[in-house]
Amino acid sequence: MTEMTPLDLAHAAMEAAPADAAARLRFFERLADSELFLLLDKEPEGDRISPEIFETGEGRFVLVFDREERLAQFAERIVPYAALSGRVIASMLAGQGIGLGVNLEVAPSSILIPDAAMGWLAETLAHAPGEVEAAISEVHPPRGLPETLLAALDTKLATAMGLARMAYLAAVTYESGGSGHLLAFIGAEPGAEPALAKAAGEALTFSGIEAGALDVGFFAASEEISARLARVGLRFDLPEVETGQIYQPQRPGSDPEKPPRLK
Repeated sequence: MTEMTPLDLAHAAMEAAPADAAARLRFFERLADSELFLLLDKEPEGDRISPEIFETGEGRFVLVFDREERLAQFAERIVPYAALSGRVIASMLAGQGIGLGVNLEVAPSSILIPDAAMGWLAETLAHAPGEVEAAISEVHPPRGLPETLLAALDTKLATAMGLARMAYLAAVTYESGGSGHLLAFIGAEPGAEPALAKAAGEALTFSGIEAGALDVGFFAASEEISARLARVGLRFDLPEVETGQIYQPQRPGSDPEKPPRLK
């Protein structure tokens, strides 16, 4: 029996609980995070690709597979393809009136995702928490956050290779009088802030947590606030980059807590 992939498992969980929005969110998260092999109608020309588009009674679709062997099994011949992340493909398809066929006929996760759902995914992936600018007066251990969010942050930040040394999650009070939870990145690489903020935003979104539940901040290890965060915050270590890999997270339906239902 072929080994089940993360996308297969997320799809099975979604199918087993069709009314569970959290299961649908997790499926979309796995789709966005997966490397997918996109079937092309001709060989790439430089950085330009031309996906093969299939016309069906349910609309127009491009086809992707989460394993090269699955693409080969479907095509039964040598075909051109491009390996892209699900988030990049969602961005490409947004507003084009084109849906996504995933692992059609060759895997348990075989599914047609309509264009509206792909638009929702692209918009959802664009959300990011606000970067904190107010001065912090008090720092406390995090409290009252669901385990689903903590697990999602742990999983998501493990993919942000080399973009920062670590992150601390803590409850904070600002000098302005406001309070909340802060995910503080320590020693972020120059220019990595948008990608890290999006990673945090995706962890929130796909956990079903409101975006306002978490602020994001960036601090140097030498700053006094970093030492205070280290004493009480929940620490997440980001893996060091090994081969120059860079994490780059990237309409209809605008509520990230209500993912589209899929057939």
